[in-house]
Amino acid sequence: MQQSAPPLAVIAAALRRERDRAGISLTELARRAGLAKSTLSQLEAGTGNPSIETLWALGVALGIPFSRLVEPPPSPVRVVRAGEGPRLRSDHADFVATLLATGSPNTRRDIYVMELEPGEPREAEAHIPGSIEHIVVSSGRIRTGPVEEPVEVGPGDYVTFPGDVPHRYEALEPSRAVLIMEHR
Repeated sequence: MQQSAPPLAVIAAALRRERDRAGISLTELARRAGLAKSTLSQLEAGTGNPSIETLWALGVALGIPFSRLVEPPPSPVRVVRAGEGPRLRSDHADFVATLLATGSPNTRRDIYVMELEPGEPREAEAHIPGSIEHIVVSSGRIRTGPVEEPVEVGPGDYVTFPGDVPHRYEALEPSRAVLIMEHR
């Protein structure tokens, strides 16, 4: 049975990343994991031959799953092709929003592509307090914003408004726009 070597470069990068995230020194992590500082230093340098027990001890000391130390991080590049992604339809207007990305707990933002057709406007209830909407129109013309203060925007225009008050989206012609929902 052939055994493959541990992914040393992945382990080294993960240890540095997770130790920095935790805000602890090399000495402190070695102490928490019950390892010699020289052993940990070698692992962060991409040398050495860590056992599964060593990696488990480091994962426990860092408060992370073992897998985070041995699997390469996901690619920072993510592509959502046109027509892909979950499509959310309005019950009362010819309005479709495709979710492109959700924010992590630290970023608190969602990104959508909206497709709007003339007809009944989409009336939106207030979102959670501190929500802000950012819209860039790529084609067509829409009237959007707080119910009391909508504005008309067209291709290339950007508008932002509080999302924590009732607001609306009204297509004046077939339109597409990008919506970034920010939650503070």
